Amino acid sequence: MLKLQIPKNRMNYLIKQIPLHFDATRLEQGWEYYHKGRVTVVDLKGLTVLSTVAGKQLHKAQIDLENFAASTCSCAFEGFCQHIGATFFSLYAPYGRPELVLQQLKQQIHTRKKPLRSAAILQERKAVAPANAPVEESLPTEWHRFFEGKFHGFSISHQHSIETFFDSALESLPPYAANWRDTTRELYMCHIVLFMMRKIEQFYQETKSSYLSYYHENGCKIAAKNCEEKLVQFIRRIEVNRSFQAEPKHWHATIKMVGESALQGKDSPVDWLFVYRFIWWALTDQLAVQQEEMARLDTLLAKKDMLPKKKDTLLAARAHFDIIQGHTEQAFERLGKLAHPHAKDFFLYLNKFVNEGQWDRMLVWLRWLFPTIANANHDDFRTFCQYWLDTTKHLPNDSEWVGVMESLLPRSYYYYTAYLLQTKRYRQWVDLQLANRISPLNLYGMELKAIEEHDSALLLPLYHQAAERAVLEKNRASYKTAVRLLKKLHSLYKHIGQDDRWEHYIYRLADKFSRLRAFQEELKKGKWIR
Repeated sequence: MLKLQIPKNRMNYLIKQIPLHFDATRLEQGWEYYHKGRVTVVDLKGLTVLSTVAGKQLHKAQIDLENFAASTCSCAFEGFCQHIGATFFSLYAPYGRPELVLQQLKQQIHTRKKPLRSAAILQERKAVAPANAPVEESLPTEWHRFFEGKFHGFSISHQHSIETFFDSALESLPPYAANWRDTTRELYMCHIVLFMMRKIEQFYQETKSSYLSYYHENGCKIAAKNCEEKLVQFIRRIEVNRSFQAEPKHWHATIKMVGESALQGKDSPVDWLFVYRFIWWALTDQLAVQQEEMARLDTLLAKKDMLPKKKDTLLAARAHFDIIQGHTEQAFERLGKLAHPHAKDFFLYLNKFVNEGQWDRMLVWLRWLFPTIANANHDDFRTFCQYWLDTTKHLPNDSEWVGVMESLLPRSYYYYTAYLLQTKRYRQWVDLQLANRISPLNLYGMELKAIEEHDSALLLPLYHQAAERAVLEKNRASYKTAVRLLKKLHSLYKHIGQDDRWEHYIYRLADKFSRLRAFQEELKKGKWIR
């Protein structure tokens, strides 16, 4: 059955309405109906979803996407029945796994059913609420206390609700600072993102042991990446020197808060080391606070019995200040003490050098990173190769880049082979395929055609090797493959006018494998031997 996909804003509306109208038992029955395939028809008419759900008999359910309370069903149950629930899960299926959203909604229903405080207490809380709103003169710790209260009880139980949290925080929190002065409002926006990062990390830690941890982790990483991008965007908007002079207390509180989160070396979906270094890079001109931070890091590094991961984080943070001050060799000396260096932790610098066109510094860093790149994951390896390629364009020649690619073979095969074709080094390209035992049948036709147009003779050893390797597999299918290769090889010999050499080769090949009767039959079919 084809799934009806309603707009995401309508789906978010339904997710909010379900806990308000269903009890947990009836909702779970709805999921069972959906899981057993009892929702047979789902259609959309205006803003109403029409469905047919099979129970003991067929029932017609209608879900109003604008006013959920007006949804109805033809069954005898008074209220929101399992048929409406089954229809909801059918609508949710294109967005994620219904069994996951079921758990989230049941949790919200149980929370809603907890005994409420007395009306007087609730009224008192409402009266106090405006006073708890963030104040321009308050320090960031007070802002975060307000953020926590605002999202107290916000339930996150699968990856899509993490997206809901991200969107909700960015939508609901900024208006409180709408009338503040620019310098404070800009920092306030950064703290909204820092708050979201802390909540995402907290959720990640709480759900690590869950059987759904893979889905939680994936959602956390996506949301954390979005937060990092937002923070970079907000920091770049700030005129840091003017802002620091106007809001020194707020800035000191900010860097203290970031340091507390970033320097623990704990497992987190948030790249806190990136956040820490990016913010400090924005404070390049604030020499006094830099000196204070360096002294603090030196004190922390002097402590003994420290976990390796935390020590690596502190070393990378301390080396960052050497880099800011242009002491690259000193930074490398510190970073050489890392127990587990990761190339991706230093792409921050490479990206900055590319944007600023500092190709000399870029080359120094690429050479230093080379030993660690062999153990990098696929994405980091690809990024490293791209940085090298960009840098090579600004060097007198590409000999060093070629040497790097050759030393990283076979992992660098795809990047190196593409570069050889791009620079028309066809003989080296053929040698690379021969060394890696790549069959022409596994290469792109356009690549082979380009070399054939340049010099057909270059392809001869490639086809020779592939054909004989196929014969050595000794089965009928491989013999047919060998004949395909031999046909192309024959055409290449004809193209370069060496028919005699072809005749000599084919008879020698037939003689070499004279005991392989099936192969001899294939050669006879090709009319190459009698």
